[in-house]
Amino acid sequence: MSKQDHILTVEVFDQDGSTFTLREICERGECHAEFVIELVDYGIIAPLEDSTEALQWQFDVAALSRLQKAQRLQRDLKMNLPGLAMSLELLDEVEDMRREVARLNHRIRQLMGE
Repeated sequence: MSKQDHILTVEVFDQDGSTFTLREICERGECHAEFVIELVDYGIIAPLEDSTEALQWQFDVAALSRLQKAQRLQRDLKMNLPGLAMSLELLDEVEDMRREVARLNHRIRQLMGE
């Protein structure tokens, strides 16, 4: 990566604490409930509280964002569910490392007086 390259990181925050039922997350994600249930089964997204009854599940904005990311990966790269789970986990790790590198770079600049 050259000095002119920039990495844009977007984080989703919901200060209102909006939650979505299974039906609502399906509507917003434009997908079937079976797909969401499979994503939960594979640990790709998670309801806010554990419940064996899918109709009682509540999801937050981060789960909706992750659902949409999983849909794009599946659509664009034709990934199966285990591949989605592994890819999203690796993407999460990359994002964590980018945040850590940015934090360390900031700290180095502070120490160097820049």
